[in-house]
Amino acid sequence: MQFNIIEHPHKRLNILTGEWILVSPHRNKRPWQGKVELNSITERPSYDAGCYLCPGNERADGSKNPDYNDPFAFPNDYAALLTASPDGMLNEEELLVAESQKGICKVICFSPFHHLTLPQMDLSDIVKVVALWQQEFTALAANKWIKYIQIFENKGDIMGCSNPHPHGQIWSLNSIPTELQKETECQLNYYQKHGKSLLSNYLALELAKAERVVCENEHFVALVPFWAVWPFETMIIAKRHVQTIIDFTAAEKIALAEILKKLTIKYDNLFDTSFPYSAGMHQAPVNDGDHAEWHWHMHFYPPLLRNATIKKFMVGFEMLACAQRDITPEYAADQLKKAASVHYKEKAV
Repeated sequence: MQFNIIEHPHKRLNILTGEWILVSPHRNKRPWQGKVELNSITERPSYDAGCYLCPGNERADGSKNPDYNDPFAFPNDYAALLTASPDGMLNEEELLVAESQKGICKVICFSPFHHLTLPQMDLSDIVKVVALWQQEFTALAANKWIKYIQIFENKGDIMGCSNPHPHGQIWSLNSIPTELQKETECQLNYYQKHGKSLLSNYLALELAKAERVVCENEHFVALVPFWAVWPFETMIIAKRHVQTIIDFTAAEKIALAEILKKLTIKYDNLFDTSFPYSAGMHQAPVNDGDHAEWHWHMHFYPPLLRNATIKKFMVGFEMLACAQRDITPEYAADQLKKAASVHYKEKAV
């Protein structure tokens, strides 16, 4: 019998982190008798008087939002990191170890309209979101004690999103987080050995094979990574080797908005639902010297498994040993690629 990664159990290497994932494609045929989520399809109003993110409304801390028409950023009222945290550390016999952390946390409202999500927004409005990301990144990086800036979005209550109003967050902190340390090390090792960014060569290989590419434009590619953990995980990679979002040209800024809209439409059309996910950009640390090895990319981690009501859980072997998946990345990419490019709600009109 000849080994076939589409049929036989195997493990794949995540070249960005150095970690392995177990792939078990034969298990995808098993019947599902596990937990089924409620598929709550609710139509929201364009303005909600009780929403603390809508224009003109009072937020949780008593502040009042302006009557904004474009994307709006403000300090998180319940920030996980504080600028006033005192410096300090704990180390008892190298067994009880802790170190103080400080940072700045921001919230970004993508739109003044309560009922919209990124795939339903006009392209010109998504371009404004990208522009605001760039502005906030620049402003935060001006604080020399900030070492990393994480731009992300949690979409859907299944992902712990506390408010359905379209918004994301930016957390910046005085150290480099764990996942970024791993990605920095792997990219640096590759760059020093080959003289080219790891994701430049990886992207060239994926484009040549065309097995896991979902969609692309002149400046970006959305694909299912060879090592994807979540059933319909994707990654957007810049075709040009740049370190951070502020390196993007005006054309790349528009192209990023285009591929964000196209990919998220495909997500929604996959199961005809507002597809939940956690998504975030990975980019070079700031105020930390030169990071020529770093190549900008954006991860999407969606939890849905087989339809709008079945969620993938990380349990058992995955918590105790290593990540595991049944649906192959190749199958997931094919399903996403086939998903329509016109949002299902627009088709229904």
